[in-house]
Amino acid sequence: MTEQKATNITWHHSTITSQDREELLKQKGCVIWFTGLSGSGKSTLALEVESALHQNGHLTYVLDGDNIRHGLNKNLGFSPADREENIRRIGEVAKLFADAGVITMTAFISPYRGDRDKARDLLGEGRFIEVFVDCALDVCEERDPKGLYKLARAGEIKEFTGISAPYEAPANPEVVVNTGEQTLEESTQEVIAFLEQNGLIR
Repeated sequence: MTEQKATNITWHHSTITSQDREELLKQKGCVIWFTGLSGSGKSTLALEVESALHQNGHLTYVLDGDNIRHGLNKNLGFSPADREENIRRIGEVAKLFADAGVITMTAFISPYRGDRDKARDLLGEGRFIEVFVDCALDVCEERDPKGLYKLARAGEIKEFTGISAPYEAPANPEVVVNTGEQTLEESTQEVIAFLEQNGLIR
């Protein structure tokens, strides 16, 4: 699905640069990519980080996996090919948000390392922050907020990550939080601290 089908198109450059937008917003546009198993706490953590940043005057937006599948990616399922296209589209959208100077958070299982690496390659150096939301499978199953693990164990959901489909953990994530052992506040502060230490927020 990455083949360029449209012809006779030209990229139009804006007279306003990314740096201009960042100066206005007093922050650097970036993508914080939360990845982990279903039930690990990706969406909860992304929303908490967003709230903390917002309270400190930063412009943010969360692209959540379920929400995106209600609209932009409503025509995609959970086959390996569809998962790849799902993440490709999100990577492109997140890049646009970051170019606008927005601190953009994505909360997707994004189980394949190669797909996440492609999203990373879209951003400039230091603009892609991979956050591995590490949580033991048994803890995720115990939480099971949507009842999906139970259905997957019963064979009613095919290709379910962690049960009948693989999850490839990040090799070198910028941040690792263990939501099975840390509080939500502790995990949030780890992410915020990384942004501060790397000059993404003032």
